[in-house]
Amino acid sequence: MLKGAIAFPAAGYGRRFPAILSLVLLLVHPGLESAEPEVRISVLVSQDAGPYLEALAGFKDTLEKQRVNAVYDIHPLHGKADLAGPELEQAIQTRPRLVFTLGSMASQAAVKQIPEIPLVAGMILNAEDLDQAPNATSVVLEFPAEMELRWLARLLPKEKRIGVLFNSPDNQGRLEEAARVAREMGLTLELRRLESPRDLPAALDSLAAQADVLWGIPDPMVLYPQTAQPILLFSLRTRIPFVGPSLTWVKAGAQCGEKAIQILSGAPARSLPPAAPRKAIYSVNLKTARQLKVEIPRDLPAGAQSVVE
Repeated sequence: MLKGAIAFPAAGYGRRFPAILSLVLLLVHPGLESAEPEVRISVLVSQDAGPYLEALAGFKDTLEKQRVNAVYDIHPLHGKADLAGPELEQAIQTRPRLVFTLGSMASQAAVKQIPEIPLVAGMILNAEDLDQAPNATSVVLEFPAEMELRWLARLLPKEKRIGVLFNSPDNQGRLEEAARVAREMGLTLELRRLESPRDLPAALDSLAAQADVLWGIPDPMVLYPQTAQPILLFSLRTRIPFVGPSLTWVKAGAQCGEKAIQILSGAPARSLPPAAPRKAIYSVNLKTARQLKVEIPRDLPAGAQSVVE
């Protein structure tokens, strides 16, 4: 579900912004089989940020519910790519049955250094991070930029300047595609890159006079519970609607856990395609829309799964 003034697709979020529009992406997964009682799993974590820890918790919880007695070796990278090599060497020495990576940095390093051990990647924007590795599968965060911008245009046809918050360099390709689509639609993107969540207040202030709407694209460093309050307050204070994915990081980890169980049950990783959006549903929050003085098209509530008055 998406948070903020207006929201776009993804999987949900523990602590939510009041949303005018929330989309939920339904991911289709095969049935799960129970794995053998004890398994060693190496986990490579790109960042120390909250979303990665939430995803790991969801992963562990899923395996526990399926009665998988897993032993976890956690290898944190702390955002430093040069740590990946040594940590992966340690991981290989423990002879894990499975490697679980969180984030693009960890995933890209693992597919290069671990070509044989089954690998499940989470918290990545798209499956390109895996470089078509035959031993890997993933749950991706990316949702087509064009679809989000089309929804934005449908909801706010008068708003032409789109402020964009992002951090990960892996979003570069997504932003290039978004810029192309925006030009075709007569929209302008105002980009603001955050090096850390501490940069958020200044980035928001710089957009106050430059943007008609704020778009937070999927990015674990930019969109997580600690950013909820400043983004919401900015939106209410300036009456600039926020459009962004409310990602349930725990759910993303759980989906990775489902894939892990399939692999541990004998399914080759290459037989499990990356989890991708299949369908979108949405809810409408008319109360927030009125607070921001956003006029919602009359036909939108009629097609919503639920409407908040």
